[in-house]
Amino acid sequence: MRTTTGWMSTEGTTALRRVRIERRDLRDDDLAVRVDYCGVCHSDLHRIGGLLGEGALVPGHEFTGTVTAVGAAVTAFSVGDRVAVGTVVDSCGVCEMCRIGQENFCYEGPVTTYGGTDRVDGTRTQGGYSREYVVRDQFAYHLPDGLDQAAAAPLMCAGITVWEPLRTAGIGPGSRVAVAGLGGLGHLGVKLAAELGAEVTAQTQRARGRFDLILDTIPVAHDLSPLLRMAALDGTLALLGYPLEQAVRILDLVQGRKKLTSSGTGGRRHTAELLDFCAGHAITADVEVLPSARVQEALDRLSRGDVRYRFVLDLSDLGQPADG
Repeated sequence: MRTTTGWMSTEGTTALRRVRIERRDLRDDDLAVRVDYCGVCHSDLHRIGGLLGEGALVPGHEFTGTVTAVGAAVTAFSVGDRVAVGTVVDSCGVCEMCRIGQENFCYEGPVTTYGGTDRVDGTRTQGGYSREYVVRDQFAYHLPDGLDQAAAAPLMCAGITVWEPLRTAGIGPGSRVAVAGLGGLGHLGVKLAAELGAEVTAQTQRARGRFDLILDTIPVAHDLSPLLRMAALDGTLALLGYPLEQAVRILDLVQGRKKLTSSGTGGRRHTAELLDFCAGHAITADVEVLPSARVQEALDRLSRGDVRYRFVLDLSDLGQPADG
């Protein structure tokens, strides 16, 4: 086994403990990645707080780093490559969803970056709040040279979460997009929609029947009716920020043939597309970088909404990974 160091939640609080973590020995199709920067996602708060009742975990599912070792069958990566890893680290590869590049919806269940179950040995995945991660090569992405490592990390969750609904809705020149909630997801939604050519409004006032797509990135329970009323005829409200139960007034959908949808981050095809688009248009997240030892501060401030717009942890204060 390989060993590294990371930050673990053990009691459902934001007071994470620095712990020793075991990573698997490299399989033939694995990469060992030194994690340099990991974004702090609002879903990390949900999971730490017991959303899935899972107890101890090492969070973190949007990170960038450097390849330090490769498995015997790996040909697409070399030691020293800059890479990015997102919310999914494996899938069955053969179901309909996997075949069309939507591994995030794998019918057998995608293996999530933390809190998931490894498909080979059944161990529990531990996330990117750590100095090393071992990942199957198909679920790592080359980080384009033009993208800053820290500012690119949130693209792997926040960015892809807003990118898939933008692409699915066919957003481009002439489209009108509203973004509700201007946090980690929301500010990237504004940047991406604008670069696609849309007219973008960061929602501060109600506008009935105006928008083709509304990206709802609000991370707490809220009334959907005002947002649905803002959608144009055949317009879409995409719920992205709050994965729990929400009440929907069906008549708000009926009036104007509105659509209600959501997105669960993204698959390999759209993630690669997003990174290429961001590199070509110089898009990254607006981030506040903190040493990983200040992870509790980042989580506590995030819970209060005190961040513009995404915290990113610098994992270099954990030292270098140690081979097992």
